[in-house]
Amino acid sequence: MLDKIAAYFRNSDIDYPLLAPLLASSMLVQLVTALIRVTTSYRAVELNLSIIWLGVIAAVFAIFPILIAVRVGRVIDRGHDARVAWVGSAIFLIAASGFALWSSPIGLLTFSMVMGIGHIMLMASQQMLCVRAAGPRSLESVFGNFMVANAVGQGLGPYVVGWVGGSAAVPPTGQLFAIGAVLAVVALAAALLMRPLRTAPVAAASQEIVPVRDILRVRGLVAVILVGMVLVSSSDVIIIYIPLLGAERHIDVHDIGLLLTVRAAASMLARLFYARMVSMFGRWPLIITTTFICAGTFAIIAMPLPLWAMHVTLAAMGFAFGTATTLSITIIVDMTTVNARGTANSLRIMSNRIGQFVMPFGASLIAALSGLAGLFLSLAVATALAAGAVWLKRPRSS
Repeated sequence: MLDKIAAYFRNSDIDYPLLAPLLASSMLVQLVTALIRVTTSYRAVELNLSIIWLGVIAAVFAIFPILIAVRVGRVIDRGHDARVAWVGSAIFLIAASGFALWSSPIGLLTFSMVMGIGHIMLMASQQMLCVRAAGPRSLESVFGNFMVANAVGQGLGPYVVGWVGGSAAVPPTGQLFAIGAVLAVVALAAALLMRPLRTAPVAAASQEIVPVRDILRVRGLVAVILVGMVLVSSSDVIIIYIPLLGAERHIDVHDIGLLLTVRAAASMLARLFYARMVSMFGRWPLIITTTFICAGTFAIIAMPLPLWAMHVTLAAMGFAFGTATTLSITIIVDMTTVNARGTANSLRIMSNRIGQFVMPFGASLIAALSGLAGLFLSLAVATALAAGAVWLKRPRSS
């Protein structure tokens, strides 16, 4: 039996010694990010901060990553994917420790910035490490597993908040920030197990650098980047404002944690079946359909639903979100050449950060003017428009 298992791994075109620590690092980073960002919302409630202040804290997560995204992509394209992950994990740990030690309004603002820098380095490098871990026949499978690991982390983060907080209106934020710092140490240890590219950096650097304008001219690529930006930014807004929606509708911390966990579990389920769905329906029809479904669920959550209906809606949202966001990565990888993938992916992440800067702040203004229902309806409109853009700009053969 053991011989058969060993033979399977030898014959597979997946690089498991690279993939295993990559998946562990990805899961832990997403867990810590979700835990800290939900806890930040509750800490803002403790400090009696306004909803606009909360939007600013969420927005600064994206400011500095916008400035360094293309440079990070160029470094990765020169063969330094693992090293970027190491540095990103170290910065991420500094941020998580900062939240635990200094959670004043200025501290929340400062370490949200620092965490954003570490996070973009990790996301850009991890996704290109997936390409390196995959063989010619296994790209969809590796990315599906990678996104499952992301979804597990995204689900465990809110679950930990709910488990520690229990039936309290506001959980013990200091304890939760400390848990995040400890888990960030483990995430750094996992990242350090990812080996660098064996090709000499000089050889990688000698490859022709594709200009950004040429990358953006690929038909449909900008539309896919736009979908990813709207979906990821909307996901951030959901994580930030669902706790406030719970407070408004008198839903306790435990149930809010379960709602976010259900959403993440549905994303994980979608990613488990991702490769099969792509083979059945094709990438482009699938990304258009699931993005429109996301828009519908944002509109539904704006309604005064009973708790069971909120669970069903967030499950549908999670499944569609998990499928569409995975497609936004693999479509870009498929559309670009080998020596432009890191840059193209960093442009995608940069656009996500622009959205994460603009949308939370804009959402806070909308929520202040029209309430949380107006906020979720605005997300529905933005997502539907992004889905329409992909439908219009898809390759003519799709």
